[in-house]
Amino acid sequence: MSAASSHLTPEEAAFHAYYARERAALEQTCAARVALLQSLLSKARHIDIAKVEGRVKDRDECIRKFSRKYRAALEESGAPYEIQDCITDLIGVRVVCLYEDELEKVAQIVRSHFDVIDVTDKVSALEGTESSFGYKGLHLDLRTRPAQPRDGAPQHLPFELQVRTIVQDSWSVLDHKIKYKKSIPAELKRRINVLAALFELADREFRQIRDATDAELLGAPDETAEPETDTARAPAPGSELNAFTFLKIARHFFNDQEFDAHKVDLFVDDIRAWSPGITRAGFNALLRESIGTVKRYKQFYEAQNPEGSFNPYTVMRHCLYLGDKVVFRRALRNSSREAFEAWLQHEASAAT
Repeated sequence: MSAASSHLTPEEAAFHAYYARERAALEQTCAARVALLQSLLSKARHIDIAKVEGRVKDRDECIRKFSRKYRAALEESGAPYEIQDCITDLIGVRVVCLYEDELEKVAQIVRSHFDVIDVTDKVSALEGTESSFGYKGLHLDLRTRPAQPRDGAPQHLPFELQVRTIVQDSWSVLDHKIKYKKSIPAELKRRINVLAALFELADREFRQIRDATDAELLGAPDETAEPETDTARAPAPGSELNAFTFLKIARHFFNDQEFDAHKVDLFVDDIRAWSPGITRAGFNALLRESIGTVKRYKQFYEAQNPEGSFNPYTVMRHCLYLGDKVVFRRALRNSSREAFEAWLQHEASAAT
């Protein structure tokens, strides 16, 4: 027997044996629970998941947690105990969301697939508390339901699920590194409290910005607005072309298309570089007046180039160029501009 093991209590020695015996099953169960949660959450609508990850808790970390939280009360009672029965997070899985109002949505999905042993809302527990630091999210102790389809992993092992936002997760990592948190000087305690409040504010601001973004995109495009001819004049508030106003107009003309946010940003930047001061009404008018012609050209182009790409951005580039060939000359590459002009001339000749 080693010097380290000779200092173990009988309960600790029993836990060492249990941990060695169950380690492979713990790892297998952890991987299976992560995979199941990834599958369940990937099907959920209106929940943005940053990551799902899991781990098996270190053996000695388990014993330290037991000693800190449970040993005194159990030994005071005199009742026999096993350490593993007190450690509900031997298997720990973490789901990291983007926004704070998604925590409960994840919890609802989880409750519909697992039996809930216990729930700890650490955000609510810390609100209004001056002597504790942290912003840690929602913790659920879970167990597989007997009727749940078998996935090859042991079914009897419970696990702890932590549901956090990215901000909460970042704070938890940093908070874990702060030593002696309960007995630090008052000035440092005040500074940590300020920092925790800033993290909480960041979570709230991210959610409110998301809500404001969604609200901007809900409005209908102003199809009756007339183009503003004085592009040198600063646009009136709300009349400028930006990502939100662009999407309202683009989705009207291309209602079966999805628009990637990154591509929208780049394209709007290009339009504003070609025509500084362009308004939403001006952009809308250019599309409305030219899109019929461009769609005919699109049919011609695709018939001639079966492998070619003529996506909504390509359509809009041609509309802008056709609407103002001087201002939007750079909207098309030379080869594209020459091919379009040749087709336009052919169409004009055929019409006469």
